[in-house]
Amino acid sequence: MQRRGGFTLIEIAIAVFILMLLLLLAIPSVTGVFANRRLQSSLDAMNRIVRLAQEHSVQEHRSYLIEWQKNSVILRPESIAEGDPDVPTATLVLDKGQAYMLRLPAALEKNPPAQWIFWPSGACEPANVRFKGSHGSWEVNYSPLTARPEIVRYAAR
Repeated sequence: MQRRGGFTLIEIAIAVFILMLLLLLAIPSVTGVFANRRLQSSLDAMNRIVRLAQEHSVQEHRSYLIEWQKNSVILRPESIAEGDPDVPTATLVLDKGQAYMLRLPAALEKNPPAQWIFWPSGACEPANVRFKGSHGSWEVNYSPLTARPEIVRYAAR
């Protein structure tokens, strides 16, 4: 009697079971990678608007504000000059469930407006910005002289 080459049904079932087990183990790490990417992109977006504020204030020799609104964070000149369009210079739109929160530790008022100023020199108020979203949260302190971010907390889900 001659034996045929090939796999039995049991061998195929065991191989499929092992592959499914490996896949189930890999899914949480893959979702963590995607959550970390989305969280990093929210931090990058905030850093981008901060750099823009600093660049515009120095180039145009006037103050710029980063202003927190209901569904967005906008960049605009502190005062509109004649001929300037009355639209934000840049806008950071918030997705559903996202929140960027501003705290100004050196503010003289108890509840200052949600505006962060960049002066014509490029310097700014010291600020603490927090982010919360479905993919995690972070907190960053921005230096008053350089506006460089210092990550205080970063937690992806």
